[in-house]
Amino acid sequence: MPTEVLIAGAGPTGLTLACELARGGVPFRLVEAAPGPRPGSRGKGVQPRTLEVFDDLGVVGRVLAHGRLAMPIRSTAPDGGVTTSGAEPAGERPDIPYPASLITPEWRVEEALRLRLAELGGAVEFGTALDGFEQTGDGVTAVLVKDGRPETVTARWLVGCDGGHSVVRKRAGIPFEGETRDEVRMIVADVGVDGLDRDAWHMWRHPEGLVNLCPLPSTDLFQYQASIAPGQDPGLGLVNLQEILDRRSGRTDLRLGEPEWVSLWRANVRLAARYREGRVFLAGDAAHIHSPAGGQGMNTGIQDAHNLGWKFAAGASPVLLDSYEAERRPVAADVLALSDARLKLAVEQKGIPIRRDTKTMQLGVNYRGSVLARDDRDETAALRAGDRAPDATGLSTVDGDRRLFDLTRGGRFTVLDFGTAELPPDLTTYRVVARPAGAGELADTAGHLATAYGATGSTLVLIRPDGYVGLISDAGDGEAVSAYLAALR
Repeated sequence: MPTEVLIAGAGPTGLTLACELARGGVPFRLVEAAPGPRPGSRGKGVQPRTLEVFDDLGVVGRVLAHGRLAMPIRSTAPDGGVTTSGAEPAGERPDIPYPASLITPEWRVEEALRLRLAELGGAVEFGTALDGFEQTGDGVTAVLVKDGRPETVTARWLVGCDGGHSVVRKRAGIPFEGETRDEVRMIVADVGVDGLDRDAWHMWRHPEGLVNLCPLPSTDLFQYQASIAPGQDPGLGLVNLQEILDRRSGRTDLRLGEPEWVSLWRANVRLAARYREGRVFLAGDAAHIHSPAGGQGMNTGIQDAHNLGWKFAAGASPVLLDSYEAERRPVAADVLALSDARLKLAVEQKGIPIRRDTKTMQLGVNYRGSVLARDDRDETAALRAGDRAPDATGLSTVDGDRRLFDLTRGGRFTVLDFGTAELPPDLTTYRVVARPAGAGELADTAGHLATAYGATGSTLVLIRPDGYVGLISDAGDGEAVSAYLAALR
């Protein structure tokens, strides 16, 4: 079949997009210039909203199996005082299935996504670099190079998921606005450590800067991080890493092994001027880069892909594709501001732990005001069109007890009907009744569903394939649902 979407870059963003396209039956190719999977932990924090994306894609079990939720952070002050935070996850809530962040090395996330992609019939073309491309009104003609041999391919769309140095972004002529701050650098490495327990993420604050060691679940390694101020040695060898740890921790009983992966990170804070140029799109680090403070980067890219992927699968109409930048670029701008502020705080206060809260969990990300958000509620309503669709437990169906996310999983539109509206027959619909008697009926036995959606006896809710509320009609207007879907074509 002709290639519909050519994806450049097989990190978490490109892999998520490929999985979304594969399950939606959209022909694609996923190319990666590197010869194989990339080593190194790199990003290690997976936020609750991203875990919900992985749940929808059918990969959350694998990711959770190789990670740890709510890892405690143990911080040692210059005077030797020790504080521990984040030891307990937030209490269980029916509307939030994953109440805490997960620590897992980024390569484990990529591994889980590649396995899921293979189950869906797709694969990564490693060692295949995008050398250039040209656009026409009908598509993109690209040159791929593998083993020194060029191949010319055509596709309707090209998506650059190829990182901060994106070839796609540069060749598309899209400015990458922002700055590089050489005064803020950090050594990041994967190392073995003798003499340290794996019960917590260990941080030490010191007048010259921070150093921390975070155990990487499913491995025997720790991620080492050390801030490097101007004039300090940025050497990536074991001797320098050990000397920094000794000075800043005040301990002589911790011994590092030879780094299995090491990098010098520089503070780049940049946002693409636009996410689209004709038939070319950007996602992930190709569109936005920032500090790791708050653990937002990998998560934001994965959610970019989830947003764009269903729009390709739903027909790639102009209104759908135009909504991608309108919805996702403001999110990235907010993430840049959040991570930048938290980085400044960490540097100024010599590594006070970056707190985990609702902002970092990304459950509050919304698309209110989007062309894809419609409702008849006033501005005081707690839930509006464009918000994340909350989960709900205690739902009874003829097939047994379910939670809402079990019913909405799979990349399709879903309607919740709290009344008796006339709805399109080919739309997945769940009618809320006192006692379910057939398929498509459910009972809200605990009242969690009605509470989460602020429902009356006639409310209609249309949930988008990416788990956001597309439409709410408290008036129970079935024609509004039909008109909404017609406008996407």
